[in-house]
Amino acid sequence: MFKQVVFSLISAVFFSFIPITAHSQSPASSLPEGEGKPLVETVCTSCHRTNMITRSSGYTSAGWKELTNTMIDLSDNPQMQGEIIEYLAAHYPPNPWRAPTLVPGEVQISFKEWIVPTLGQRSRDPVEAKDGTIWWVGQSGNLVGRLNPVSGEMKEYPLPANSMPHSVSLDHAGNVWYTGNKNGTIGMLDPATGKITVYKMPDPDAKDPHTAVFDNDGLLWFTLQQSNMIGRLNPANGDIKLVTMKTARSRPYGIKIDADGAPWVACNGSNCLVKVDPETMALTEIKLPIAKTTVRRLDIDSEGVIWYVNSSQGRLGRYNPKNGKIKEWPSPSGPKSHPYALVIVDDIVWYNESGKRPDALVRFDPATEKFQSWPVPSGNIYAGIIRHMRPTQDGNLLIHQTSTNRIMVVTLNPKLTEH
Repeated sequence: MFKQVVFSLISAVFFSFIPITAHSQSPASSLPEGEGKPLVETVCTSCHRTNMITRSSGYTSAGWKELTNTMIDLSDNPQMQGEIIEYLAAHYPPNPWRAPTLVPGEVQISFKEWIVPTLGQRSRDPVEAKDGTIWWVGQSGNLVGRLNPVSGEMKEYPLPANSMPHSVSLDHAGNVWYTGNKNGTIGMLDPATGKITVYKMPDPDAKDPHTAVFDNDGLLWFTLQQSNMIGRLNPANGDIKLVTMKTARSRPYGIKIDADGAPWVACNGSNCLVKVDPETMALTEIKLPIAKTTVRRLDIDSEGVIWYVNSSQGRLGRYNPKNGKIKEWPSPSGPKSHPYALVIVDDIVWYNESGKRPDALVRFDPATEKFQSWPVPSGNIYAGIIRHMRPTQDGNLLIHQTSTNRIMVVTLNPKLTEH
């Protein structure tokens, strides 16, 4: 299933006109009184926190129904579904609290989306295989999924209990590797047989493998955010080596490999970037200028320059390892925009503003230092959020919406694909 939306200059700015009459109540951690509240507390907040509702952009009855249908199937109990939808629509109609500041421009893009099978799975981190198939993980669903973007056919593979995969990577042979974020494992799925091989962390303190990436030698590098470690796994012999970050609670998050084979890591708990020596695993820490900075993800351009999102400050940053210079730009939606995922395609920087609703996809051209941005759709609603972006083989973007179980391809030059 897919829906394709092409945004022109005019359509890119329509969210500037969100009605502001919708919601007078400020966001709160508890739900307001009303018929249907007990059901919402029982059904909805059994899977996620209440603030996922109170801090949403709100929806009409039709919007809430579409959103909740991606989380739970209540079609056999229309009365219960009706009470929940009526309560949510009455107390949380569309509101402008978190509306992004969308920047118009001349670039056109298109979104093509697929809804994955298992409801409420928090689909994320799609990656493209050499044959064009797309793999993703469903973190809450404890699964790995495969999508054929031509036919739309999807298959899901259940993982060992409590894996709760955070990310997925592919090796040169086409094997599918996932990070067992809850049970301290790295797993490999053989697509041909469905067999899963599990590698347990050698240190009991290494509890949460997070994001992983292969280097050119076939070694798998990965972060462990809460454990404050970086790891390296050799698939040839299963050997795992771990190193602890220099700064306590640095919370290593995103990781990429530079042209020389050195991993670079983003610190989600401290104002730092970290370079890893690929041979010794010695760490070099680069402190960023603003002390309260935290960095979700980073990427590396063709000149070896490191680009990063300053998530806590709502900024986009650049670090040049050759001269040590650092420069940052305020993201269009401001200090509370919380930039999250980031990827570079043809030396153009793409990232999202996850603190806004809708989740805004932002394009930054380093040559002109100009921004352009678009709302990311989720069917007929705009929910969020993108947690990881990757390029496709033909120079487009793979993104997702964890809140609505969607995998997406963003075509960066849709006119080039028209026939």
